[in-house]
Order: sequence, then structure tokens, then C-alpha cells
Amino acid sequence: MNSVSAIKRKLTTGATALALSLMVATSGSALAQEITPEHIKSARQAMAATGATDRLDGILPEVATFIKAGLIANRPDIESEISDIVNKVAISLAPRRGPLENEVATIYSNRFTQAELESIQTFFSSETGIKFLNQTPTLFREVDEVSRVWREGIARDMGREVQEKLKEAGLQ
Repeated sequence: MNSVSAIKRKLTTGATALALSLMVATSGSALAQEITPEHIKSARQAMAATGATDRLDGILPEVATFIKAGLIANRPDIESEISDIVNKVAISLAPRRGPLENEVATIYSNRFTQAELESIQTFFSSETGIKFLNQTPTLFREVDEVSRVWREGIARDMGREVQEKLKEAGLQ
């Protein structure tokens, strides 16, 4: 997997997680309702708009790479044949992705009402929603950096103050 794919997957995963966590508080009403084909369709549209299942694209190639590596380590003399066979099997298993998408759509439908899913899809298809998805990796990096600096400062100051208080209390 190249670094662009990894970054895209992290972007999509992070943005989706952040967006969905912000919306979970309003999703309770979806749990009790019947799931209709229209509801599933709305779930699929929300999933597409957020890139919710994009990270699943890497599962089959990752498993294939893992299996190839294990087999080739044991039989490097037939590396080409192993690669060909694993690739053919991987391609033959690709249609199993459809049922996975169905399961994910059902999960979304169980957590969100159809109206909520339509709102998610509308937002993440909008200019602002797309910007949110595109900016999420940068936001996460920047938040991680400022929180790291803040944590280091808090740890330094707390350690210093605790030492002073221990000294004042005659415990050091």
C-alpha cells in the first residue's frame, strides 16, 4: 500500500469517526424503527459521502500480502507461482465485499434514522462537508501537536509543584 493510500484511509477513517461521534447523540430513535429498502439506500448514500467503508478496500490486499509473505518465506523458490495463485484466490473472493457493504449499511440503519442518514449524506456532499473530510487529517495532526505540547507542560509543572509540596510537607 502506498503512502497516499494510507493517508487517504486515515483521513477517511478519522473524518468518519469524528463526524459520526458528533452525531451519535441524536441517533437513539433509529434503534426502534423498521429498516426499509429506502433506509438502507440512505445508509449507503451516507456511507459513500463519508467514505465510511473506504478503509475496507485494503482488507483483501492486506490479507493476500500477508499470506504471500508467509508462503514465500517457506518456499522462496516458487515465489512467482505463489503470487499468481494468491492473486487469483484474492480476486475470486472479491465478490464477498458486497455482503460486507450490506452489513455496514444495516449497522448504519440501526444507528441512524433515515432522515439522519439523509442529513449526513447532504452535509458530507456539501462544500463544507467535503472540506471537513479533506481538512480532518490536518486538524488531527495539529490538535495532536498542541495537546502533546500542553501535556508536556502540564507534566513538567505538576512534577515541579508536587516536588515542592512534598518538600514543604517534609516528605522529601
